[in-house]
Amino acid sequence: MANADLEDLGMQEERPPAFPLTSGREKGYHRAAVDTFLESARAAFESGRGDFSADDVRIASFPLVKNGYAVSDVDAALGRVEDAFAARARERAVRTLGVEAWVARAREDAQVILDHLGRPAGHRFARTGILTFGYRVDEVDHVAGRISAFLRDGDPLTVEQVRAAAFRMQRGGYREEQVDALLDATVEVMLAVR
Repeated sequence: MANADLEDLGMQEERPPAFPLTSGREKGYHRAAVDTFLESARAAFESGRGDFSADDVRIASFPLVKNGYAVSDVDAALGRVEDAFAARARERAVRTLGVEAWVARAREDAQVILDHLGRPAGHRFARTGILTFGYRVDEVDHVAGRISAFLRDGDPLTVEQVRAAAFRMQRGGYREEQVDALLDATVEVMLAVR
């Protein structure tokens, strides 16, 4: 029976999963949510619409469910999609502003990050209350040092390493939203000068 015949009977063939699936008790990203998001991103990229950006990809989140897509595989794909949107934005900005203006803006953004990370260790971000969990201070400070060395001295650091930064939790730790915002800004700067 042809696919059209199956559709007429309301029995659409199910597409194979786009990513590996989790099994057992491990949870993964909700398949339909990921598929819908990636389809929207693809359509926006192919049409050249300006209503979708690398930022939208960076902040995308999906519910965790049993038998979902493997998180690491989806995150890697999202990284590639973000890179594509960032490259397009960079090309457009260079055409509009010129290379010098684009580089100057990226340098300004990098300096803002460096200024923030120049604060003393243990005081780079606001802290949660003593009864509230936040990111482990020592782990964040270690990553902050690597980012500073990259921006200041050109030490090796990849966008993938910044994206993959993960921190354990501690009472009275750094506020997650501030750390995450700085990591996002770092990724933007790194993509701007790639």
